[in-house]
Amino acid sequence: PSGMVSFSDARTPPFFTGSCLAELIGQGVLSEQFRYLDSDELPLDRPLYEHQECAIRKAVIEGRNIVMATGTGSGKTEAFLVPILDHLFREKERGALRPGVRALLLYPMNALANDQVSRLRKLLESCPDVTFGRYTGETKEEEKAARDEYRGSYQHDPLANELISRQRMRHTPPHILLTNYAMLEYLLLRPADNVFFDGPSAQYWRFLILDEAHTYTGAKGIEMALLLRRLRDRVTGGE
Repeated sequence: PSGMVSFSDARTPPFFTGSCLAELIGQGVLSEQFRYLDSDELPLDRPLYEHQECAIRKAVIEGRNIVMATGTGSGKTEAFLVPILDHLFREKERGALRPGVRALLLYPMNALANDQVSRLRKLLESCPDVTFGRYTGETKEEEKAARDEYRGSYQHDPLANELISRQRMRHTPPHILLTNYAMLEYLLLRPADNVFFDGPSAQYWRFLILDEAHTYTGAKGIEMALLLRRLRDRVTGGE
């Protein structure tokens, strides 16, 4: 029939664009350290989507909490990673970048956490001062076993700033910790993992990223709300 449009002909309307990261650096919104990350993974001269720039400005300048509801492939990851990295870069500039969790990236399933780790490897290869680690049921306890498994999977050693064993993460907690909500429950309960929430290295918490938040509905949503309240009380001392 006349006027019929096939799925292959359909087009998603483009998002409005705003400033690029280089411009935000020039305006003093973001740290100069971002210049070391300029790559295909995070190009400094590519315009951000308007919603990305808005989220970055609100998080970095105003210290606001952000809820981003937008489609697949619309840059949600950059919207939360850039403020996290800016915070870590500012600490580095002040000489205050010590071991300890600053950001918890919480995922509903391991596959999403694994995808994010893969991206962090590429992004932080040129920034060895920022550490990251994935702590899930798949994470090996001992460093040697974790390294052997990593070499078997990738045929090379991990980056110096990727913490791949539970043992090493407990010894020097990463700046960016990735896990799932089921493992977070265990981390809060097990004495061996108190280092993430108590003591000198647990005083730096700043960001909590809840990816795929729309999946937490009904009973799961209630359980998640209670879990996050427990986490908040633990890292803030009930304040």
